Amino acid sequence: MGIFLAGAGPAYESFPDVFKRFVQDIPRECGESRPVRIAVVVHHRGGTPGIVLQDYAGPIQSLASCEVVPVLLGAGGPADPAVFDGIDAVVVGGGLTPAYLAGLEGCAAAIAAKVSDGLPYLGFSAGAMIAPERGIIGGYRIAGVEVCGEECSEDLDAVDVRAGLGLVPFAVDVHAAQAGTLSRAVGAVAAGLVARAVAVDEDTAIILNDDGHGDFEVIGSGHCWDIRWTGAGCSVSVRSSGQ
Repeated sequence: MGIFLAGAGPAYESFPDVFKRFVQDIPRECGESRPVRIAVVVHHRGGTPGIVLQDYAGPIQSLASCEVVPVLLGAGGPADPAVFDGIDAVVVGGGLTPAYLAGLEGCAAAIAAKVSDGLPYLGFSAGAMIAPERGIIGGYRIAGVEVCGEECSEDLDAVDVRAGLGLVPFAVDVHAAQAGTLSRAVGAVAAGLVARAVAVDEDTAIILNDDGHGDFEVIGSGHCWDIRWTGAGCSVSVRSSGQ
């Protein structure tokens, strides 16, 4: 099982490793008797998700022979769970996090079942934030106090924690150093909204190990911050690639 959570959107030229590792993680038996089928889920604020599809599908198709199954959110209501039948891997793109969660809410069980069976999941930005059992979906204030910039709010006021896809046991925030959302992740743990959060930089991703304890590997050029509640306050550990 491979769960890849990237701290920003797709940037193949500056951060190809996350695509390469994801493709390598597709089970070898997939594609032996038929093309590998990869579901690529995208949303677009302008209502035309198809225009960003190739940002995600293009790098994957350059690395592996596969059939891309587009899942275009906001182009006719929430996604149908049946679209994930016969899928060998799942990619969820970046953009407006609440829109991704709303579009995939009815598909959480189907996606979780696929991942549990060993198929890889790759989430970029919003796709990383909705992956947890309970995830930080947006917002910029806790108890009325700003914990990050309003431009990172995802159109929400109070920091909002909701049930996600159920793939990882901790909340995830993204664009950590670059957008200042590290403070939102720390604030969410300090306020008791979540017990643990991992904030991931741009050009950086975490890859979860299948150990049941939420351990992970860091790849890329940035850092990630693992924030946990200890009972007496927040404990923060900083990790980078190779650690």
